[in-house]
Amino acid sequence: MSKPKVYIDGQEGTTGLQIYDRLEKRDDIELLRIDGAKRKDPDERKKLLNAADLVFLCLPDAAAVEAVSLIENGHTRVIDASTAHRTARDWVYGFPELYRRPEQVIGTARFVANPGCHATGFLSTAAPLTALRILPPDYPLTCYSLTGYTGGGKRMIAQYEGPDKGAELCGPRTYGTAQNHKHLPEMQKIAGLEAPPVFCPVVDDYAQGMSTTVMVHTRYLTGQPRAEELALILGAFYAGQPVVSVAPYTPDSAFLSANVLAGTDRLEITVSGNERQAILTARFDNLGKGASGAAVQNMNLMLGFEMTAGLVL
Repeated sequence: MSKPKVYIDGQEGTTGLQIYDRLEKRDDIELLRIDGAKRKDPDERKKLLNAADLVFLCLPDAAAVEAVSLIENGHTRVIDASTAHRTARDWVYGFPELYRRPEQVIGTARFVANPGCHATGFLSTAAPLTALRILPPDYPLTCYSLTGYTGGGKRMIAQYEGPDKGAELCGPRTYGTAQNHKHLPEMQKIAGLEAPPVFCPVVDDYAQGMSTTVMVHTRYLTGQPRAEELALILGAFYAGQPVVSVAPYTPDSAFLSANVLAGTDRLEITVSGNERQAILTARFDNLGKGASGAAVQNMNLMLGFEMTAGLVL
């Protein structure tokens, strides 16, 4: 049997490069490469988009929509890493651990939208609790999410790593304060919430790693579960999952480093607090489970490979 052909459209960007790094040594796929001189040639891109069995789109939103329109056959499958299709009706949301049988949902889909990095952290804790009807859909959630600067792409990386780096880049920087962050629509929809969370994203002076925290008053949850019980509930939800895990409950988690899982494709949830309040924190690599690692995980499911093939766990 011939190997499936895979093409990364937008390989020069941070996500595309990370996907390529995970795939270049695999011998179970054939990576299609575009001539560097033709990477912006629409005809050459169209040819490769239609020659591939599966395409990764690592492009700005408008370019991703255009790329899909260039596919004229009925078989090329697509994983879009942009924001363009994450709430689109005909696209499957690519967070395997949120499905009971991901091989039957993502594995059979033609079009898969890769989750946003902040959304991944938020949904890893909020979505199971709404699905289990513990977190009411009208709960006024808040979310604080700290990320390394590589999540901002090449331009932000150049700012942080360039010779003219200013003092303002040496500390945490809150952004998205107008509550219009591009990940909010998927956070609300996939978590099944009536309103988006109040969301506070923060970028800091380190390369990779995320720490996304949801805070709740437990008396407003169904059954009023204590923090310790929430840890057990999430632990049961993710039991046996190779990529997502839940740490043993501890009332005070002391210092949780946002970059502890940098360089991996894992995500770990920590639940702390008491009988009245709980803090649920997901830690992962913004370029791993937050982007490229998740994309490869989805590709594995779509092409019938072991879900964790090529991932760093």
